[in-house]
Amino acid sequence: MEPVIRAIRAWDGLNLHVRVWDGGDRLAPVLCLPGLVRTSGDFDAVAPLFVEGRRVVSLDYAGRGGSGRSSDVMRYGPEACLRDVLDVCAALHLGRVTLVGTSFGGLLAMGLATARPAMLRGVVLNDVGPEIGSDGAVFVRAFVGLDPALESLDACVTFLRQRLPPLSLTSDEAWRRMAALTYERGADGRFHPVWDIAIAKLLDRKTPDLWPLFGALAHVPVLLVHGAVSHILTPPMIDAMRARHPDMTVVTVSGVGHAPILTEDAVRGPLREFIASP
Repeated sequence: MEPVIRAIRAWDGLNLHVRVWDGGDRLAPVLCLPGLVRTSGDFDAVAPLFVEGRRVVSLDYAGRGGSGRSSDVMRYGPEACLRDVLDVCAALHLGRVTLVGTSFGGLLAMGLATARPAMLRGVVLNDVGPEIGSDGAVFVRAFVGLDPALESLDACVTFLRQRLPPLSLTSDEAWRRMAALTYERGADGRFHPVWDIAIAKLLDRKTPDLWPLFGALAHVPVLLVHGAVSHILTPPMIDAMRARHPDMTVVTVSGVGHAPILTEDAVRGPLREFIASP
């Protein structure tokens, strides 16, 4: 099923690019939140796993993908992004949702659990916890702030193969799709990031204590997806999360870093089952 693209105006007038896979309203909707500089396109292959009978919704945060840009870098921060998520939910009449959050999207899920706990039926945290591994944080900061201005999509593929952690992309076609979701041709004919690289400035801020936000998930079913060689979500962090949320289910994807794409064999079944559960 192809998604319908919607433009939804945010609280400050900025346009938000939203994908809606409409499988009906028989079942509760699913809200998919991408990573820090990823976009709703990352869920094109994931949404068909559970769209039958329900709507699946995702968005490009401000400053990413097809959404509007701002001269104020704080407009791209988590507080503003969370407000955008709430605007999209209100505009599309999304009541209680199951939320699938990859990386930064998982952090927003924790924020939503704090701000609007009644909205959440369950949360899938994709390779993220309330603390970020130091090696992973260094990589993210460098990657987000870099515009390689590459000469072709093939060059983008080569660049990503060299820079990204191990991913479950097994074909040239899959890598080209990843590249096309990451870089786009600019007016100068070269390929640039689909995000405003000023977002990297936000990563210099001191990270607040996120454990209270994770604590807000205590009474919500949680499925944690873990890339076995991730530098973002580490085994000690998973143990600490399990201690605070003993009912949390953990699925580990062997040989994969940050972040699983959620269509891996190890993930598909548990993900479908989790979303289908009452």
